[in-house]
This record gives sequence, structure tokens and C-alpha cells, in this order.
Amino acid sequence: MIPEDLRYTAEHEWVVGADGGVLRIGITHFAQDALGDIVFVQLPDEGAVVAAGEPLGEIESTKSVSEIYSPVGGTVSARNESLGDTPEVINSDPYGAGWLLEITPDDPSAVDGLLTAAAYRELTAS
Repeated sequence: MIPEDLRYTAEHEWVVGADGGVLRIGITHFAQDALGDIVFVQLPDEGAVVAAGEPLGEIESTKSVSEIYSPVGGTVSARNESLGDTPEVINSDPYGAGWLLEITPDDPSAVDGLLTAAAYRELTAS
């Protein structure tokens, strides 16, 4: 299950354009499946500046703790506050209600350098 209209990172984050040039970010079905039951999410506050490729938070599951990496550089414009009470929604709906953050990118064209669905499918098949 790899939606065609998203871009991806090798670290299993997805990115999609939202309103006003903002990018919505989450983790992929592949990532949530590997993590198992998600029990806690730590995300940066709105207004935080993040750098592409750098850790921006953590996801804790019953199996492990994994870092979340920023696919692009920019400023956090929103975070999914509902994950504080129901982090398990990432397991059931990673591409919908389980989104993590919205970032206003420093360079909107940076998304073009991320993996296409076909490239991500190839990465996860190996």
C-alpha cells in the first residue's frame, strides 16, 4: 500500500502538498508495520525550525523507539495534536488521520528530490 500521489524518504516518511505551500508529513504503512503497536509520539512544537534529514521527533512502539526525520527543511506550522491521546491511529490510518506534522518548507522544490511511489516501492521490496 504505497499511494501514488505522495513523495517518500528512504527513512519511511511520506510527504504531500497541503494548502498554501504547506507540506503534510507522516510515516508510511511499511514503517508503522515494522514498528508494531504505536504507544507514544514526540513531535516538535509549532514554530520549530527543522532541517532536512535531521531527527525531528520520536515514535515509541511496544517493540522499540524510532526517530522521525524531516524530509525537508522549514518551519513546523501544525502538529497532529490528536496523536497525544490516540497515537495508535498511526497504525490504522498512516496516510490519513495518522499524519504527524505540517511544515512550511524553506524551499518548496525540495520535494522534487524525494522518492516517487515507484522508487519507494523498489526500496521496500528489497
